[in-house]
Amino acid sequence: MPRPDGPRTVGGMQELLIVGAAGLLAGAMNALAGGGSFVSMPALIAAGLPSVAANATSTVALFPGGAASAWVYRGGVRPFAAAPFPALVAATVAGGFAGGLLLLWTPSATFDRVLPWLLLAATAMLAGGPRIAPRLAGLAGRPAVLLLLQFGLGVYGGYFGGAVGIMMMAAWRMLTGAEVRDLQGARTLMVTAANAIAVATFVVAGAVAWPFALALGAGALAGGYAGAHAGRRLPARVVKWTTVGLCAGVTVLFFLRSL
Repeated sequence: MPRPDGPRTVGGMQELLIVGAAGLLAGAMNALAGGGSFVSMPALIAAGLPSVAANATSTVALFPGGAASAWVYRGGVRPFAAAPFPALVAATVAGGFAGGLLLLWTPSATFDRVLPWLLLAATAMLAGGPRIAPRLAGLAGRPAVLLLLQFGLGVYGGYFGGAVGIMMMAAWRMLTGAEVRDLQGARTLMVTAANAIAVATFVVAGAVAWPFALALGAGALAGGYAGAHAGRRLPARVVKWTTVGLCAGVTVLFFLRSL
């Protein structure tokens, strides 16, 4: 299996502490709305990793925090569409595996160019969801459409973990009109499912810089657990506008990074 532009050895304790602090914030962001990779990926790139290796390492490191959030939200997971929930999970896992392989086959320069546009699509979907939802609501009753959509979101999640939760909630809101807060449980479960298979793919491929991953993951685990508890108590309007603002900020900053 091809390897991304190789992970390098860690430089020192200061780098590990900075990456660990980034993990704490990223884990909390992922628990609340998604987009934690906006914090974790730049921290890893600043520490010396190429972007593809940084994304693979970030996905592996943030996975435990996402799993902790999914555990906190477990009581709030409920079906939200016509397709059977286990089938949606299976489509997400299959997409995550395909996306993980695609990432390993993508040159870092290409990956850097495509990221801002993926995030722009997420921003447009989330911001326009309430207005577009009535026109697309009929699609929510078609299981095949939902399964295909979820497979595509799984591919995105495996390819680039950042803001995949935002994209999922934006797409689900467009199709069902549900409130962001009511989709949090399903989002954490689906993102965790997509990331689980991607994590296994990156580990087998030798794409992970483990010293960085352990430092980032330790912070993300604490941040994810705390963020999930906070997310369960926040009003729906706060969660909604925080999510919109976060998605817009992630998009702008990744466009600036690509200049």
